[in-house]
Amino acid sequence: MSHGSPPADERPARRRRRALALVLPLLLLAASCASDAPQSTLDPKGPIARSIDSLWNGVFLVAVVVFILVEFGTLALVMRFRRRKDDSDDDLPTQTHGNTKLEIAWTIVPAIMLAVVGFFTLRTLFDINQRDDQDLTIKVTGQQWWWEFSYDTDGDGEFTDEDVLTANDLVIPAGVDVNLEITSNDVIHSFWIPALNGKKDAVPGREHPLKLNADEPGTYVGQCTEFCGLSHGYMRQRVIAMTNDDFESWLANQEDDAEVPDAASADASGTDDEATADEGAGATVDAPLSDAASGAELFTTQCSGCHLARGINDQQFEENGNGTELLVSQNAPDLTHFATRGVFAGAIFDLWVDQDGDDIVEADEIGVELNRGALEAWLRNPPAEKPMHAPYVPEPGDAPVRGMPNFNLQEAQIDQLVAFLATLD
Repeated sequence: MSHGSPPADERPARRRRRALALVLPLLLLAASCASDAPQSTLDPKGPIARSIDSLWNGVFLVAVVVFILVEFGTLALVMRFRRRKDDSDDDLPTQTHGNTKLEIAWTIVPAIMLAVVGFFTLRTLFDINQRDDQDLTIKVTGQQWWWEFSYDTDGDGEFTDEDVLTANDLVIPAGVDVNLEITSNDVIHSFWIPALNGKKDAVPGREHPLKLNADEPGTYVGQCTEFCGLSHGYMRQRVIAMTNDDFESWLANQEDDAEVPDAASADASGTDDEATADEGAGATVDAPLSDAASGAELFTTQCSGCHLARGINDQQFEENGNGTELLVSQNAPDLTHFATRGVFAGAIFDLWVDQDGDDIVEADEIGVELNRGALEAWLRNPPAEKPMHAPYVPEPGDAPVRGMPNFNLQEAQIDQLVAFLATLD
């Protein structure tokens, strides 16, 4: 055995360790790959995201070249100047300290590379941040733990009660720039739709601009990327891009108040004939309320402390303090057109059944088949579905709660509320 060689019984173990060191990085690389990744930044779906992707590709190429040069240069130095058997302890490699040409070269070359990267980075930033005040502007407000969207429909630069207010689904026209003004109602959140643009923090008391543009109609998903409390992982985002005509129709519908459900029960057979006969005798017969109408009454009495459905409970909502008395956030999602959304509860549950099985409720799937199971489970016990520190029913005088509490609704009441919510289109 030559001097310095490991014992024979140690060689297999050393080979296994080397093999493991080679295999583990490959396994990690394979685990990071996905054939269908809706939140991938490497699959841009709009001109803004493509600008970012092009910049990333260029910087990555520069980084690969630098990596190869550094790694292979290091390996070459190790091989060339490795210690040999006949080397004495006093032998040293040729020193490069004081070599003016080399020192100038490895100072200037990295500086030039960084200058090139910096130039294209700044150019991209200026390009994607250019805004036109004539474009549609939407105020995005982060809540614990959902997103609220207010549309400046009259173009006056202000967001008032006259403008469209919705939640969870950010609906935009495809193929055009849309300006966002991003803020927060409580803590710092982060708005991110990777297929359309980069991240932008939502900070209380400040408004940060962002611009979106989707190539074509579709649904683009994202999530809050700034830790914001207990249910941070349950705070998701969706952007639904529509054709311009579909968007204008959607926006016009959102400006209308909700319609009060018909009071007459659709399955009350014989009611009309009996009522007519009794009316002839001078009697008054009240037709039974439909589930939707009963749900509207229940919503008005039970939910007006936090939620507003314009045209349904405006007066009761105002009398109860517009959500300021019962909620820490002093704000809950506007439910006027709840049934036109694809998701609810911070976008973690599908409101409608995913017909094509792609795990995303598209615009053409909204209104087709109600996902009753998810909606019923939410009404039955919201804190069990999404942690919100709200384990009790608030009573007058209680401290405000965060999120939707469990009202211990009966199953018949849940059926009525589901029937009512499904009419809010």
